[in-house]
Amino acid sequence: MYLNQHEIRSLLNRSFDNMVDYVNTLSDHRFTASPYGKWSAGQQLDHLIKSVRPVSSAMGFPKFALRYFGVSQLPSRSYDLLVLQYQQKLNDGATATIPYQPGVIYNAQRPVLIQSFLTQKLKLDDKIRNWSENDLDRYRLPHPILGKITVREMLYFTAYHNQHHLEKLIHQEQFAHTWENQLQQLIF
Repeated sequence: MYLNQHEIRSLLNRSFDNMVDYVNTLSDHRFTASPYGKWSAGQQLDHLIKSVRPVSSAMGFPKFALRYFGVSQLPSRSYDLLVLQYQQKLNDGATATIPYQPGVIYNAQRPVLIQSFLTQKLKLDDKIRNWSENDLDRYRLPHPILGKITVREMLYFTAYHNQHHLEKLIHQEQFAHTWENQLQQLIF
């Protein structure tokens, strides 16, 4: 599925809003607790902020500066193909590189993290408006796992990445043992 700029913006906005809506439903404990050594909801949010910030910043650079990463001679991959290739990299063992790994997150940081995440959403949406459809396919940005990908592909990735982490949180909530059971397993 090839998405135009309007469809990308809509997909991105939904992915940001869905994550915030879900995080807002969590209790303080669920926001900060790391079940089974996985990232907590707060850490997932911190990771997403760290991931989107450079994309938003790079999209504000003069286009001649982005030539440093090269220009694409091929059309952008479809959303579905990009997601499939990213999932394959994850299945092969790819993980977040150090700059994108979250630190310890406390519940008092929740409002600040949510505001920062929503600020990045607005900045990204604003920056996309200044790009033509052709330029989204022409200029590339570096991705730590996928290599140099077009700006359109990076936007696809950003929307999927938000959704991917939301699904991980939902899965943890639905299929993890109750917190009491986990505590008992740690004690005994």
